[in-house]
Amino acid sequence: MSTLTDLLRQVAEHNSQLAADLSVEVSAMQSRRAFGLNFERHAPETVELPGRPIRRGDKVRFLPERGAAANSVDQGLWKVAAIRKTDGGREADLLRPGKEDAAPETASRNANDLVVVAEFRDPIYPGLVSTGKVEHGGDKPYHSVINAENFHALQALLYTHEGKVDAIYIDPPYNTGAKDWKYNNDYVDGEDAYRHSKWLAFMERRLKLAKRLLNPEGAVLIVTIDEKEYLRLGLLIEQVFPAEDIQMVSSVISPKGSARRGSFSRCDEYLFFVMLGDAQVVPSSNDMLRVNKPTSSTVRWKGLLRSAGNGLRTARPNLFYPLVFDAHSGNFLRVGNTLPIEQNREEIQVPSGETIMWPLGNDGRELTWSLGRETFLRNREKGYVKYGPNSSHGRTPYYLTTGQIHDIESETGTLKIVGKDADGALQLEFGESGRLSQPMTVWNQVAHSATEYGTGLLKALLPAQKFPFPKSLYAVEDSLRFFVGKNQNATIVDFFAGSGTTAHAVMRLNKQDSGCRQCISVTNNEVSADEQAGLREKGLRPGDPEWEQWGICDYITKPRLKAAITGNTPDGEPIKGDYKFTDEFPMADGFEENVEFFTMTYESPRRIAHHRSFPAIAPLLWLKAGAQGRRIEQANDNFDVADTYGVLFNPDYTKAFVAALAKQDGIHMAFVVTDDDRAYQSVCKTLPSDVEPVRLYASYLTSFTINTGKE
Repeated sequence: MSTLTDLLRQVAEHNSQLAADLSVEVSAMQSRRAFGLNFERHAPETVELPGRPIRRGDKVRFLPERGAAANSVDQGLWKVAAIRKTDGGREADLLRPGKEDAAPETASRNANDLVVVAEFRDPIYPGLVSTGKVEHGGDKPYHSVINAENFHALQALLYTHEGKVDAIYIDPPYNTGAKDWKYNNDYVDGEDAYRHSKWLAFMERRLKLAKRLLNPEGAVLIVTIDEKEYLRLGLLIEQVFPAEDIQMVSSVISPKGSARRGSFSRCDEYLFFVMLGDAQVVPSSNDMLRVNKPTSSTVRWKGLLRSAGNGLRTARPNLFYPLVFDAHSGNFLRVGNTLPIEQNREEIQVPSGETIMWPLGNDGRELTWSLGRETFLRNREKGYVKYGPNSSHGRTPYYLTTGQIHDIESETGTLKIVGKDADGALQLEFGESGRLSQPMTVWNQVAHSATEYGTGLLKALLPAQKFPFPKSLYAVEDSLRFFVGKNQNATIVDFFAGSGTTAHAVMRLNKQDSGCRQCISVTNNEVSADEQAGLREKGLRPGDPEWEQWGICDYITKPRLKAAITGNTPDGEPIKGDYKFTDEFPMADGFEENVEFFTMTYESPRRIAHHRSFPAIAPLLWLKAGAQGRRIEQANDNFDVADTYGVLFNPDYTKAFVAALAKQDGIHMAFVVTDDDRAYQSVCKTLPSDVEPVRLYASYLTSFTINTGKE
């Protein structure tokens, strides 16, 4: 408000009363709440890390006794003061601040009865460990699936992909009150008075990180939602992306509808499209609204008669002239002269055997032609004018618009000349690009039914597994095609990956044009609320292998993508059924694609400081270099060069490193490990011009610390 204060001071020099009145209004304005969406940020956000080893300095929470309910134990946070080895394994000594001025509370627990908690703003040192891969794509880049808390995964991806992602597609929790998502390790249900506020805080943090991942010169964010949160989400997106072009689409996903007593049956959901930079919706042969769109190749010519309000002869007398035809054959003979406004057309003599056609309305009013006489003659000579069937009044004239003429003469491919008729007029058909149109904001496509092409398709891939409400594969495919259909090397991210539909859709797009698009999918291994209750009754807890096997990543996402690529179900049987619509082929054919599965690890600062964590960050370097070819897994004393990148561990070997890079095609990135700025700059000067240098500090702490609150 400092600028406004200065302006008020200037006003006061000339009109003190006006300045005083303005000050009153400004004060009232300052006292109001900010315009837009207001909600509690609910910090800090926390996430439990079952299976992560307990270390000194960790924040932990007690696990309930086996067979007990999750809320049967103190949910407070404790800090691990020390770890002791005992006959019963590893014992942790714990501390937490006492209430008011009381002494800190202490406790001891077996490490197996604790779970590490990562709290928002606690520094985290991420790594990735591979948990398997499927290789059917030769030397194509790999798709990646990361099992992690998505907020932390997004922070890690800022190192590998900040400003480089072409599209983000997410299907976040819809916050229906049905316990379909957690906030601070608790399911949010319909009885939570703050559920909308928590959901907005949850989404805002992730959307801000997503914005940094997207290429500001041209990228798209696609978010699906239903009626429970679409209004709040729309406002939130406007606040996070204030300068971008945003559109909302309504899409029918359940043609049968979801019946609700006393209400309209819901059959659709909404998609927000946030277009950054030069991103635009690419025209399509399907406008997405009409299920059976006409595919006629007939090009529409425009009637030459001008019938609008400004089409009267009195308004444009220079466009009033006769067309002369042979009275018997109907052949066009000539164009008469423009008739002066003061001259009566009936005074014009009609030669024997000829018919004159004037621009007249059905009621006999004198109108005009759309083209001037000279333009008509010029266009007719080029075949841009044609005539309808013969009648006693002549033949109705038609013409091509300036836009159509431009498409023909500039050879855009929109219109294709296939010949000429007896009058010399062009015979036209739509070219391939001429059949395209801009899609509508209401989508009604059979292919987008989630029942048949979400649930039904997933059942074909994984006959024995179930997943609630998967998206239609073809709905995701269509949404992405509008933006990355012509970018065969696009990078797509989905950080609410669920069953893996987005990665599957990207594979479909690749098959249609032999593309090399990559999808990075982030999901977690959360077990549903209903399944958790049964597992706890069996004495199981998070972190147990028997518990984790039912998590979404291990139970659905990984086997779904394996099945899609190999063409076989988890039991090894060929998948039954065919893919449909844009590209129809047996699902048993699979895809020529590669995918690797990772789990995010939380590294120890001590291990990092002692240079023992390179294997954990190795996948991050590989992802940053394009996720293609061999990965450099281990640090050595000198350097290593893989298919697309190299790592220089010792700057003393710069000359040999640069020589190795020059011998290999496809290298485009070089990581240099050094704390010495001069040494790094010296290496950069010797690298080939097409190789991007990236500095890694020796301890990796500076390069890979996330969750510091700076995001």
